[in-house]
Amino acid sequence: MIDLTGKRVVITGASQGIGRAAAVAVARAGANVAFDYKSATDEAERTAALIRETGAEAISLQGDTGDPAHVEELAGRAVEAWGGIDVWVNNAARLMVKPFLELTDDDWHGLLAANLHGYYYGCRSAARRMVEQGGGGRIVNVTSIVDIQPIAELSAYVTAKGGILGLTKTLAVELGPHGITVNALSPGATDTPLNQVAYTPEVRHNYEVRIPLGRIASAEEIADPIVFLASDASRYITGHELVADGGFVLNGNVGHART
Repeated sequence: MIDLTGKRVVITGASQGIGRAAAVAVARAGANVAFDYKSATDEAERTAALIRETGAEAISLQGDTGDPAHVEELAGRAVEAWGGIDVWVNNAARLMVKPFLELTDDDWHGLLAANLHGYYYGCRSAARRMVEQGGGGRIVNVTSIVDIQPIAELSAYVTAKGGILGLTKTLAVELGPHGITVNALSPGATDTPLNQVAYTPEVRHNYEVRIPLGRIASAEEIADPIVFLASDASRYITGHELVADGGFVLNGNVGHART
């Protein structure tokens, strides 16, 4: 329903989960897609194949978004192939569920490297090229509703997601004069490989009870609003956090007795 024909899109962390779903969704809308992945080579090849099945071009690059040289290489590959970048989606992340008092320095800095620093590197690589080429652009930062409703034992993860929102809002102000919009998409509970271990049957049941729509999201249901934020349909929206959580954070029901 949204036309991205000819758009040049970069997505980080797209070997599976939300990243893969977003890559396929923008390709179906007409965009060419460059993406990276850390280690899941077979899954990344599958993502590339799915992109090409739509008729779009695909570029894949292995590496760590916590490494600024890798992020620059990903941007350079897209520019070399297509002459520029129109949309950049920061999505790569990892999850760590661990009590705060048990975290090591390596735990903390390692998680922030991918979940926060990688977004900084991605925004920087995208913005530099969008400003240089002129004509504006779209930056979409995939974050999480945990900034609104924090979860115990996710302190590093929640800190990173809060930082992404601060970065998003600041860059929206700073890059607006260049015609570049910067927005955040905050998914709620979503079925992805990232959550396979953390989502025990009990956790799934709790989500299904608490989410007004009655179910955990699929990756495709999170990809659709990414397509919207990547498109001209969102051209007058910037610095915004779009929450896609099935109404989860709205639900304060605790089972009050009727009076």
